[in-house]
Amino acid sequence: MYRPILLLLALCLLTFSHGGIAAESNKSIDMSQVQTISFKRGLSEIDKSCVSCHQKKQPGIVADWKDSRHSHVSVGCYDCHAAREGQPDAQLHNKGELKNVYITPLVSPATCGRCHPKEQEQFNQSGHFRAHHQIIPKDSLHALVRVHEGRSNKELGNAPNETGCIQCHGTEIKLDKDGHPDPTTWPNAGMGNIYPDGATGNCAACHTRHKFSIAEARKPAACASCHLGPDHPDIEVFNNSKHGHIFNADGNNWKWDSPPDGWEPGDYRAPTCATCHMSGIGELSTTHNITERLYWNLWAKESKVRNSDDVLSPLLGNGVEGRKKMEQVCSSCHSSRHTEGFFKQGDKAVKLYNVEYYAPAKKMLDELKAKGLLKENQWTDEFQITFYHLWHHEGRRARHGAMMGAPDYAHWHGFFELQQDLYKLQAIHKKRLETGKIED
Repeated sequence: MYRPILLLLALCLLTFSHGGIAAESNKSIDMSQVQTISFKRGLSEIDKSCVSCHQKKQPGIVADWKDSRHSHVSVGCYDCHAAREGQPDAQLHNKGELKNVYITPLVSPATCGRCHPKEQEQFNQSGHFRAHHQIIPKDSLHALVRVHEGRSNKELGNAPNETGCIQCHGTEIKLDKDGHPDPTTWPNAGMGNIYPDGATGNCAACHTRHKFSIAEARKPAACASCHLGPDHPDIEVFNNSKHGHIFNADGNNWKWDSPPDGWEPGDYRAPTCATCHMSGIGELSTTHNITERLYWNLWAKESKVRNSDDVLSPLLGNGVEGRKKMEQVCSSCHSSRHTEGFFKQGDKAVKLYNVEYYAPAKKMLDELKAKGLLKENQWTDEFQITFYHLWHHEGRRARHGAMMGAPDYAHWHGFFELQQDLYKLQAIHKKRLETGKIED
């Protein structure tokens, strides 16, 4: 009774051994001629040296790697951390068992792209690619962080940026004179890092090192470390939605480790962030372009339909096609009438924000600016502070809440606070125009 199983095992080993395929697929294999089976698999000597040392010094790193898919297919430390002599970030390793070998702690997305080129290409076409690039020219943001938050302190003033901004947005990673990463730019978990090799991105922002788990990246927590808080409370919005309700009640029972194009309803009862924006579902293939299924830009001062192929444009994407793809996601669980009704409600809320809140607020701002009735320091000017909150905080919450099914964020944290902002702006605007002065 065991013979068929043994024959099948021998065939598999022949087929997948590192020595190559034993016979072409269109030819039969005469198993009676098999004398020995050579199956070679394992780590290089360099990788063995890495593991033997680091499992004592940083056992957590090695434990994650041992439990990873990389380990299971013999992708070792040196496959990712290898460097060439003369490479800007190359460091000569001459410690422990590893001698005269160049390595780097900076594993750029170009390294990941050697094995995952499709995912890197998709990422490079997405809004995530822009994460750091988009804030480089924003002088007002740099002033907020360095001057107002950092108090222009020469030694300490960049702390809000180092511990805050770059940990989500990323930065251009600099090197010191010895080729080591500069601590003003590294370590960071930012999505949009620009590495010394010129590549942009950070795969470990979602698939955290050194396990690089697909299951981890599918869970809402993968997105929550950046998409939260008063200005874009997406994880709070998700938790307030029915999708979040089901996940929080039942998510521990779901199947998270299905292959990329095989994670479908049934493995889960409700979508997570990854399901809607990235996962293969129905006829849609997986994508690392998180912009691909979007219609509106919901984070800008005024929401517009996406219509640009410029990766650095806030309107990156094809909104009409994006909506069709998102509707396909919804159709895996909902009827067409349910999906159409949901988007009609959400679109109405976005348009209301544009027409009745942003447009009149911007008109008042422009009038006061034209008459010289705005303070030079916007962070001491009640009108400008309130205007900023209107679009950057309350306005985003209302729009995100409406488009992701979170009633408390659409209403109480959204439109309720928006109308308070608008009344405040109207009162300040009226008083300044009447008096010709800026109140103390």
